[in-house]
Amino acid sequence: QVQLVESGGGLVQAGGSLRLSCAASGRTFSNYGMGWFRQAPGKEREFVAAITSSGRSTYYADSVKGRFTISRDNAKNTVWLQMNSLKPEDTALYYCAVAVLPTRRRDDYDYWGQGTQVTVSS
Repeated sequence: QVQLVESGGGLVQAGGSLRLSCAASGRTFSNYGMGWFRQAPGKEREFVAAITSSGRSTYYADSVKGRFTISRDNAKNTVWLQMNSLKPEDTALYYCAVAVLPTRRRDDYDYWGQGTQVTVSS
């Protein structure tokens, strides 16, 4: 069992920045890939970013590439999502998730947090 707790969401103006955190417990964090997904009202949950267990490789959705950065610290059991140049269309509930191998597919992730709300005003 893995427990994930997201934090760092909030209300920000367009062009602003937020840094989301995801604290993990329950298993050896360094053995697993991590991903961030988001879900806006009335839409499917979509892939945002992922990082391998070592942190050496990262993957991004085209919509956030160049604006968002995923990183992790295995000693702190934490993964972050730095979000810059935020747009109103980034407004969503953001989730972190655990996978053996991080992919862009929701079904490949075994454990999910409860989510943290990000709202970007225009």
